[in-house]
Amino acid sequence: MYIHEIAKARLIKDYTVELIFDNKKKGRVNLEKYIGRGIFKELVDKRKFKQFRVDPQLGTICWPNGADIAPDTLYRDVVLGN
Repeated sequence: MYIHEIAKARLIKDYTVELIFDNKKKGRVNLEKYIGRGIFKELVDKRKFKQFRVDPQLGTICWPNGADIAPDTLYRDVVLGN
Protein backbone atom coordinates (compact mmCIF):
# COMPACT_ATOMS: atom_id res chain seq x y z
CA MET A 1 0.00 0.00 0.00
CA TYR A 2 1.31 3.41 -0.96
CA ILE A 3 1.21 6.09 1.73
CA HIS A 4 0.43 9.53 0.36
CA GLU A 5 2.57 12.23 1.90
CA ILE A 6 1.54 15.77 2.72
CA ALA A 7 2.98 18.34 0.35
CA LYS A 8 1.42 21.47 1.87
CA ALA A 9 -0.59 22.41 4.93
CA ARG A 10 -2.17 25.59 6.15
CA LEU A 11 -4.26 26.60 9.12
CA ILE A 12 -7.88 27.39 8.33
CA LYS A 13 -9.09 28.23 11.84
CA ASP A 14 -8.83 26.87 15.38
CA TYR A 15 -7.78 23.22 14.90
CA THR A 16 -8.82 22.86 11.26
CA VAL A 17 -6.03 22.41 8.73
CA GLU A 18 -6.17 22.25 4.95
CA LEU A 19 -3.89 19.55 3.57
CA ILE A 20 -2.63 18.95 0.04
CA PHE A 21 -1.12 15.54 -0.60
CA ASP A 22 1.50 14.46 -3.11
CA ASN A 23 -1.23 13.14 -5.42
CA LYS A 24 -2.94 16.59 -5.40
CA LYS A 25 -5.80 15.34 -3.20
CA LYS A 26 -6.88 18.28 -1.06
CA GLY A 27 -9.12 18.56 1.96
CA ARG A 28 -9.68 19.95 5.40
CA VAL A 29 -9.42 18.07 8.67
CA ASN A 30 -10.38 19.09 12.16
CA LEU A 31 -7.61 17.84 14.44
CA GLU A 32 -9.39 18.73 17.66
CA LYS A 33 -9.96 15.03 18.43
CA TYR A 34 -6.20 14.64 19.01
CA ILE A 35 -5.73 17.76 21.13
CA GLY A 36 -5.51 17.56 24.90
CA ARG A 37 -4.11 14.03 25.29
CA GLY A 38 -0.57 12.73 25.53
CA ILE A 39 1.97 14.59 23.42
CA PHE A 40 -0.87 16.71 22.01
CA LYS A 41 -1.81 18.08 25.46
CA GLU A 42 0.16 21.31 25.14
CA LEU A 43 -1.36 21.97 21.69
CA VAL A 44 -4.58 23.04 23.42
CA ASP A 45 -2.82 26.41 23.33
CA LYS A 46 -3.76 27.54 19.82
CA ARG A 47 -0.54 29.55 19.55
CA LYS A 48 1.39 26.30 19.94
CA PHE A 49 -0.97 24.37 17.67
CA LYS A 50 -0.44 26.74 14.75
CA GLN A 51 3.34 26.18 14.89
CA PHE A 52 2.94 23.00 12.82
CA ARG A 53 4.98 22.49 9.67
CA VAL A 54 5.29 19.88 6.97
CA ASP A 55 8.29 17.66 7.62
CA PRO A 56 9.51 16.40 4.22
CA GLN A 57 11.29 13.40 5.77
CA LEU A 58 8.17 12.24 7.62
CA GLY A 59 5.77 13.32 4.88
CA THR A 60 3.36 14.74 7.42
CA ILE A 61 2.71 17.66 9.71
CA CYS A 62 4.60 17.93 12.98
CA TRP A 63 5.00 20.35 15.86
CA PRO A 64 8.09 21.63 17.70
CA ASN A 65 7.28 19.42 20.73
CA GLY A 66 7.72 16.27 18.57
CA ALA A 67 4.04 15.56 17.97
CA ASP A 68 3.00 14.32 14.54
CA ILE A 69 0.14 12.42 12.94
CA ALA A 70 0.74 9.61 10.48
CA PRO A 71 0.12 10.78 6.90
CA ASP A 72 -2.04 7.75 6.13
CA THR A 73 -4.32 8.67 9.06
CA LEU A 74 -4.67 12.21 7.74
CA TYR A 75 -5.23 10.98 4.19
CA ARG A 76 -8.01 8.69 5.40
CA ASP A 77 -9.58 11.62 7.29
CA VAL A 78 -9.53 13.74 4.12
CA VAL A 79 -10.90 10.98 1.89
CA LEU A 80 -13.59 9.88 4.33
CA GLY A 81 -14.34 13.39 5.54
CA ASN A 82 -13.68 12.68 9.22
